Amino acid sequence: MYKKILDHLNEAILLFDREFRLTYINPAGEILFADSAKHLVGHLAQKLFKTAHPLLFRDLLLRLNQNEPLVDRELILECMNQPITVNMSATPILENGVLSEVLIELQQVDRHLRITKEEQLLAQQNTSRMLVRGLAHEIKNPLGGLRGAAQLLALELQDAELKEYTQIIIAESDRLQELMDKMLGPNKPAHKHPLNIHEVLERVRHLVAVEAGSNISLKTDYDPSIPELFADKNQMIQALLNIVRNAIQALQSAGQIILKTRIQRHMTIGRKLYKLAVKIDIIDNGPGIQPGLMGQIFYPMITGRAEGTGLGLSIAQSLINQHNGLIECESEPGNTVFSIFLPIMDQSEKTAPSR
Repeated sequence: MYKKILDHLNEAILLFDREFRLTYINPAGEILFADSAKHLVGHLAQKLFKTAHPLLFRDLLLRLNQNEPLVDRELILECMNQPITVNMSATPILENGVLSEVLIELQQVDRHLRITKEEQLLAQQNTSRMLVRGLAHEIKNPLGGLRGAAQLLALELQDAELKEYTQIIIAESDRLQELMDKMLGPNKPAHKHPLNIHEVLERVRHLVAVEAGSNISLKTDYDPSIPELFADKNQMIQALLNIVRNAIQALQSAGQIILKTRIQRHMTIGRKLYKLAVKIDIIDNGPGIQPGLMGQIFYPMITGRAEGTGLGLSIAQSLINQHNGLIECESEPGNTVFSIFLPIMDQSEKTAPSR
């Protein structure tokens, strides 16, 4: 009866003897460790998972010897060479007042943390889009009047030098109009068709190969088993092109960029669970993004480069959002990763309207 209950829990339950050798693990634990109970039982706890917290096992032993439970939240463990974030609870089991076994509960929180981060990114994108639309509306109306007045004035002027000034006003008005259009992002619905994502990535790789220069290497690490997406090819090229060009600019003429694809199963994107999704990583070994900019990089007009417009990442995020996807970023010196998550929809989902 107790085993039946444990087998149906979502939390990983591990039972160790007093030498910290595993004697039981439930199915949720097998999923967490990506291995069967048959292979895991008998291993020492130190071998099953490692942690960046060097004093964890010392604290654990100290608490257990005092017959006290230990609780640790958002602990990063390395389970079979895979880093995961868990909430851990360790409880001593006594026989005749002596420690005989240790019950450890592990609740993986990576997914919950990621969903929270996704919600923040989507809220940021929606707020940014509303602000930019309001700003663009307030600018474009007087801008149109300014351009029209300059055109009328040019018709009345006879002096060629004065006419040149009106042409400058018209040209600058057009430039500002173009900037407003870029800030507003894509204004056309996506025309989605079955699409091989690796064809898109190869097209992007060839487009940027010349501008990257000989000192920047573009490498690929593709998973050929990824099925076709249902996407707009031109929008995908534009989104990926913006991110890869951003990586090239960050490298400052020398370094390495890796284009990597992997399949993700049971992936939650924007609070919706998809059976399959593709993860596209664009990795560069540049100096990294300044910590102060990390929370703002998808806002328009935010850039760490003096010559940058700060629109590339904002537009890329909007394009990926139109495909029910999301772009995330992690960065440290020598390793910046932009991860694009796109759902691989079945036939019934393809006919459903995009959010």
